[in-house]
Amino acid sequence: MRTTLFIVLCLLFALIIDMPATIKIAGRQFYRPSVNFGVLNRNLEFKLGLDLQGGTDLVYSADLSHVAQDDRDQAVEATKNNIERRINSLGVSEPLIQTSKSGDQYRLIIELPGVRNITEAVNTIGETAQLDFRLPNVATPSGINDFTPTGLTGKDLSLAAVQFDNSGSGGKINTGPGVSLQFSPEGAKKFGQITKANIGRPLAIFLDNNILTAPTIQTEITDGKAVITGTFTLDQAKQLTIQLNAGALPVPIKIIEQRNVGATLGSESVTKSLFAGVIGFLIILLFMLVNYGKKGLLADLALIIYVLLSLALFKLIPVTLTLAGIAGFILSVGMAVDANILIFERIKEELRWGRPMRAAIELGFLRAWTSVRDSNASSLITAAILFWFGTGSIRGFALTLAVGILVSLFTSVTITRSLVRAVYGGKNNNGK
Repeated sequence: MRTTLFIVLCLLFALIIDMPATIKIAGRQFYRPSVNFGVLNRNLEFKLGLDLQGGTDLVYSADLSHVAQDDRDQAVEATKNNIERRINSLGVSEPLIQTSKSGDQYRLIIELPGVRNITEAVNTIGETAQLDFRLPNVATPSGINDFTPTGLTGKDLSLAAVQFDNSGSGGKINTGPGVSLQFSPEGAKKFGQITKANIGRPLAIFLDNNILTAPTIQTEITDGKAVITGTFTLDQAKQLTIQLNAGALPVPIKIIEQRNVGATLGSESVTKSLFAGVIGFLIILLFMLVNYGKKGLLADLALIIYVLLSLALFKLIPVTLTLAGIAGFILSVGMAVDANILIFERIKEELRWGRPMRAAIELGFLRAWTSVRDSNASSLITAAILFWFGTGSIRGFALTLAVGILVSLFTSVTITRSLVRAVYGGKNNNGK
């Protein structure tokens, strides 16, 4: 009973999320019920990628003439991460940011789906990262206005790096990862004066007016070398290092190409792709019905619920849909059907061996589970690898495939089993 109630609630929730914002019926307009997720409250519409909705394409050249040869790759990576952080302020989903190198020339290629205002994008992205150090002017600062600049900036910081097994300020031993700071000669003088006069006070580090960290000054430091210690994980220390280097190794960038991109596939191509998907889905439903009769009909119902739940999750996560992402979703539909076929074929075998219907159903689901689990696990591992190492539409494909697989496990096992039990649970004969 609890499982049935949970399935009904999931179905109703998915239907509400999947509904268009407005629906016209017989000339009357109906609105989707308001859905408030607190901090996640947002416009529940599908987000489309650059190939489906168009957007802005920008190409920048990076000036690395003042950066040492050995530090250039790190400086470009820091700049890329800084740009990605700025793009988040535009509300762009799944932007594509790539770096390219030809000889001594470095370029940054940026694709922003749905962004039509090139001027806004250029103004947001095209600034060199600004790093500075500030002291709090109140006991418990609560905003940016509660800090006073010290005059120590990214120009004074030569390099930041992850460092292990260090003595932090004041001689305190830190065996975990920390972040070492190396200042220029002029910066070392400024830093020495600041630390001498402010022992015991936090020194906040800002990047583009966003606070990165605020370590406490333990002692006077005059050699221009400091270590930020704390309970950092390795990933956190690496991330802080990249952010600091975005200001320590400022890379001026210059836009060399900008253009608005139309939907490369066009509305007609998208319509044809969706039409092909619908036809394939209907053929799958018919196949299950013809081959498995009433059980196939129940599997079709579970498959419809699967589609509704998956689309709802695509809106909630949200997933940026490209044509590759749609392909990943359609592929996961086939995998959902595959699980039902394995289960029903196993039930048929149990019936042929003389099991009563109720026992055959339970044994069919139980003994098919291992095959279903292993096949889906291998696909999830593949999707994880594609998402981790891929970019752009490849990651979109991997994400929609992974979400589809996880939902298909729920629908093909839990929902299908509940429906089959409800229809056949009281039968001990060998009927269909």
